[in-house]
Amino acid sequence: MKIHACRTALVFCVFLFLSCTESKNISIERENMFTFDIGRLEDELDMFNLEGERSIRKTALKMRDGFFYISNGNGQKIARYNSYGDLLFLIYNDETNPPPMTLSEKTEGTAITRWACKWPLQEPGAIAVNSEKHIFAEDRFSPERHGFDVKHKVILDRLVLHFDADGKFIDYLGQEGRGGTPFPRIENIFTSADDDLVVICRLPAGQRVFWYDKTGYQIYDILFSNDTLPIPPDRFGLTPSLDSISVAPDERKIYLKIDYYREILDESTKTVSGRETDRSCLWMINAGDTSFSGNVDIPFFETSSTVNNRKVTENLLYSMFAAINGGYVFFYYPVETGFSILLLATDGSDEQRRGMVNVSGDELMYFTFDVSDEGILSALLATNYEVKLVWWRTDKLVGKM
Repeated sequence: MKIHACRTALVFCVFLFLSCTESKNISIERENMFTFDIGRLEDELDMFNLEGERSIRKTALKMRDGFFYISNGNGQKIARYNSYGDLLFLIYNDETNPPPMTLSEKTEGTAITRWACKWPLQEPGAIAVNSEKHIFAEDRFSPERHGFDVKHKVILDRLVLHFDADGKFIDYLGQEGRGGTPFPRIENIFTSADDDLVVICRLPAGQRVFWYDKTGYQIYDILFSNDTLPIPPDRFGLTPSLDSISVAPDERKIYLKIDYYREILDESTKTVSGRETDRSCLWMINAGDTSFSGNVDIPFFETSSTVNNRKVTENLLYSMFAAINGGYVFFYYPVETGFSILLLATDGSDEQRRGMVNVSGDELMYFTFDVSDEGILSALLATNYEVKLVWWRTDKLVGKM
């Protein structure tokens, strides 16, 4: 799964909290893999809207089987790198990018090891890669092809492009499958068991899950509406809020992270004065029949500070990174030195592990993360001058469960 964050506002959030009372955090060693210059050449990344007339677009990362796939929205290109930083192939919009100087054009019958393919990418975003190394990437239709969903009150302007392992375009997916109606805003793309493809879309009233088999045939279309979200049976009067959705990579299972809030009653006036967090839960859902197979309470991230010479502890909510093989789910929370990581088992054992990954403040001008199916955390971290590709062997936390 991929988490995206943009520039200065989120940098301040990382340093907002003073100290963490979580115990037994395992510091996970960071490995710096390679770096990119910021720019528009084939081996550079456009992170900050260098042309000036466009808003900042997504840059997404996916690591699979030791290869790194990068979808660069501002640069209108998709690239694959090996673990040494060698650019293996590039899919690029030749109207907005200079011709590659180090890559050959891919044509039928040519025997080359590093190549480039032209495709009119407009705004590539979320990216997923299946076991055959086929690439699925979010893109955007041109304005004249936008639609509107009257029922759900959303603009329909997104599609998912399908490229083979050589970067050759196969087809595109819409809501109904191959060549279908455009999607609304895409939150994320996942691959699941048997190379299924799952597209998560955001709606004003909730989130919608489109599920396809490896041929592009739609097998599930599930709407999670805000007014029908589950509430734990031992709690009453709570307001649920669907935070995020992830998908198991090894079975047809959906994970919902739902946060719950309760109203605060002012005793003097007998009126509601606000609301506070009650709990956060992870719900497991079988995609085939949308039945719930259980839920797990997500522990709070606790911070402490001193106010008027008194220690104040605050319970804060983790965010979900991704589900990985074996029924485990990663969560994160930003702290002063990087991110606190929480790994939960969903088999009812209540097992959990905590870790810490270090990221400095100057590396957060733009950042995007990915968790592999095995649990390895990778990241693109941008400073004002360069972009670093790093990883942490967070899969070691799984081995300690």
